[in-house]
Formats: sequence, structure tokens, C-alpha cells
Amino acid sequence: MKFLKQVVGIDVAMKELVCSFGVLSDDLDVKLKFNDVFKNNDKGFIKLIKWAEKCASAEIEILFVMEATGVYHEKLANWLYERSKKVVIVLPNKISNYARTLDIKTITDRTAAEAISRFGLERNLETWQPPRQIFRKIKQLTREREQIVAERTIIKNQLHAENSEAFPNLGTLKRLNMRIKLLNQQEKEIKKEISDLIREDEKLKKQINDLTTIPGVGELTASIVLAETNGFEFIRNKRQLTSYSGLDVKEKQSGISVKGKPRISKKGNRYLRKALHLPSLTAVKHCKLYKDNYARLVGRHGIKMKALVAVQRKLLELMYILYKTESVFDIDYEEKRKALPEITGPFESSLS
Repeated sequence: MKFLKQVVGIDVAMKELVCSFGVLSDDLDVKLKFNDVFKNNDKGFIKLIKWAEKCASAEIEILFVMEATGVYHEKLANWLYERSKKVVIVLPNKISNYARTLDIKTITDRTAAEAISRFGLERNLETWQPPRQIFRKIKQLTREREQIVAERTIIKNQLHAENSEAFPNLGTLKRLNMRIKLLNQQEKEIKKEISDLIREDEKLKKQINDLTTIPGVGELTASIVLAETNGFEFIRNKRQLTSYSGLDVKEKQSGISVKGKPRISKKGNRYLRKALHLPSLTAVKHCKLYKDNYARLVGRHGIKMKALVAVQRKLLELMYILYKTESVFDIDYEEKRKALPEITGPFESSLS
């Protein structure tokens, strides 16, 4: 019997890696042969490689497939890539949707690893490439800023509550204001670091400048979008982009008895969705193109947030097109775009 493919499916957790080794034979039969658990650290990575090589046939390469689990998968993915191993990173919603098609009655870390292994054996997936160093640095900074903004919102709410009391504690008010001041300063420092990184790279600087010609899109928004998509490296078309961001629409409908309201999936990159919220508000306020589009959608169904999400999706798609075509915003672009062919690639990325 000849093997066509061999995969290690890895369910990544903070402290451990639950692994399942499977093979695809020349008669297209999928077999899961071995399971094991390793520590999520350098020593565990070494043991994982030795175990995989012991299980595998030397004739074909091993494909290591894992979910994008927060940040806990990143160290392993980079470690394997540096050792010339083939790595695939898949969004969790793709694995969960696939797992529902399997006859799995009890969900455990082991069954999750087996589902990932099966997915890797059955699908033709694009191997992962690490993000450019500058995008990795910008992503770290923009996510740190996001945490600071969230923390500052909590403290401001605490400050408002304290001021609303009949007898507010002056010491508490002082400390809360000091913490807000510190967070403001830290956010300012992060924005400067991002700007400095952009100015050091002439190509990226031009790309950012092109994207900021879009109404509502500033340097920070453009930086977040490029960092979270690695310069749209994994994106092959607009449909895939909206799916990756979680701005795609899901609808549940069956016959005449089941009909749910269409809504965005939110099963994608939440940092992208959050980054586009304020720019969409600015766009519908100051750009006639988006103002008219927003008004038309609100007039059709009367739901302002739904219309705003549609504008967010349009902005993201436009950023993708401008980046790929190295062009700037044109108020008549929507009409011209209809005459242009779709930007597509030869295959679908596993990050869709």
C-alpha cells in the first residue's frame, strides 16, 4: 500500500499539544493511526518531531495542521517553519464546521486533534508562511493598543460611577485619573512606534498612503488591516476576505418553517471588524458615495447597523483592491470596478 499524504493534526492549548497522526492511502482511505500529547514548549516541540518522524513513512513529507488558537499556536508554527517543516494553519470555524459532518458524539481534545488530522488529509490546503517581520511588529503594537483602549474604557466607566456617588472618594478619583493619564500616554507612544515603523519602509509607507485616500481610513486603520492580513498575503478574492474578517452574512433557512434573520457570522478576525467601525461612520458622514449607499440600505430594511456593516465590508474590499492594484481612491471607482476582472488566485487559502 502506498501513502499519498501523512498529516499530524494538532489541537493547540496554552500548555499542551494534543496530536493525531493520520495517513491517506492510494485507495483514498483515511486512517488515524497514532495519538499523543506534548508540552507546548521547545522540549515538547522536539519530542513532537521525533514522534512524528517515527510514525511517518520517509518517502513523503509530513504536513503539520493546526488551528489558529489565539496566540498559542504561533510559537510552534514558527518553530516548525524554521526547521523546514510544512505547516498549515486553519481558522477554528472551518474545523468546527467540518467536525459537525463527522460522527463524533463526545468532543474532547483527542477527537478535536483527529478531526484536524482528517481535515488535513481530505483537503488540499495552502501551506503557511510566517508574516513579514514589519507586519508582525505592527500587529503586536496594534493589539497592545486595543488592550489599552479596552482598559481605559473600563476605568472611565469606574470614574463616571464614582463621580455619580453622593460622596465620591477623592483618593479614588485621583488614582483613576492618573491611570487614565498613563494609558493615554502609552497609547500615544504606541502610535508613534507604529508611525516610525511605517516611515522606515518606503514601500509600506506608499501603500499606507494609498489606503488613507479612502474616506474614513487613517494610518492606524490601514496599519491594522495590513498587519492582520499580512498585507493580504493569504487573501485570493473579496469573498474570502469578508469570510476571514467575519463580515460575511449567514442565513438559516429550511422550507417554509425555518427562516432566521440574516446576520454577519462574526467567525473571523475581530480586530479587522473593530478597526472598520469608526471609519465606516466617518465614510457615511463625509463621503457621498457611502452616504448614498448607507441611506439606500437603511431605506430598504430600516436597520442602521446592518447598513453600517455593509459599508464596512465595502471599505475592506476597496482597501484590498487598492492594495493589489497599487492605486488610490477614486469617487467613481465603484462604477469603474464593475468593468474590471475579479482579483483571484489559483487556489483557496485555508485562512478563508
